[in-house]
Amino acid sequence: MAAKIISGTEVARQIREELAKEVLAIKEKNNVVPGLVTILVGEDPGSISYVTGKQKTAKELGFYSVQDNQPADISEQKLLELIDKYNQDPKIHGILVQLPLPKHINETKVLNAINPDKDVDAFHPVNVGRLMIGAANYLPCTPAGIQQLLIRTGAKIDGAEVVVLGRSNIVGKPIANMLLQKQKGANATVTICHTGTKDIPFHTRRADILIVAAGKPKAVTADMVKEGAVVIDVGVNRVGMTKEGKAILCGDVDFEAVKEKASAITPVPGGVGPMTITMLMMNTVKAAKVAAGIKD
Repeated sequence: MAAKIISGTEVARQIREELAKEVLAIKEKNNVVPGLVTILVGEDPGSISYVTGKQKTAKELGFYSVQDNQPADISEQKLLELIDKYNQDPKIHGILVQLPLPKHINETKVLNAINPDKDVDAFHPVNVGRLMIGAANYLPCTPAGIQQLLIRTGAKIDGAEVVVLGRSNIVGKPIANMLLQKQKGANATVTICHTGTKDIPFHTRRADILIVAAGKPKAVTADMVKEGAVVIDVGVNRVGMTKEGKAILCGDVDFEAVKEKASAITPVPGGVGPMTITMLMMNTVKAAKVAAGIKD
């Protein structure tokens, strides 16, 4: 029997509907409007596309939304001063600096300059540390999206064998940390595999939940997956172009083959991708509530 297709597009839509109601409620009851600034340095087409999507969603949800475009030759010092301006601005609850930055700017220094309470990407070392000890204010957006997909589609996480393929700071490490916490929607036994792992298929075949962020097209084949596993494919790889000039995308999982073995699987596109911006919005609403002292 073919796997259930986990639609990130549908789950993201549900969460955005919930967030729109929450934004309306805190506006009416507490006179608080969540504020998000996205800072874009230069004119990278991919970055412009991402930022446009974030701003569009923020406006649809009723946020106070600021798009701050800066030239590619802005100095590191000027960018740090700009971040400090938004750190001090009470109307702004979330600050997002779109990566990558030009080579003359130290990305780490820039991300560390954001006030951790306004770091809605959850990349600041303070927020990484909070996540590690199970006391996160904000969860990093892609891992948070993965966790929500698992929870909202009824995957059994508590006590599950979870295998994460990939150890990046953006996906692999944080999702592993999140799912091993002694918390609701977690409490799993987690194994991380990476380029130094001796026998990756040995580990992946044990997984009740397999999360793949390997950065390689169709790296996971059907013989690497346990019958009935839940498979979350984080990869997005451009593998060609259509005659109309549209990119042909595929994930890190051989979708067609693996869907015949898995109990549930995310497609690419339309799986994890739509969740990332939605979780950014969720973090911004939370930041606004924290700043205003509104308790859940």
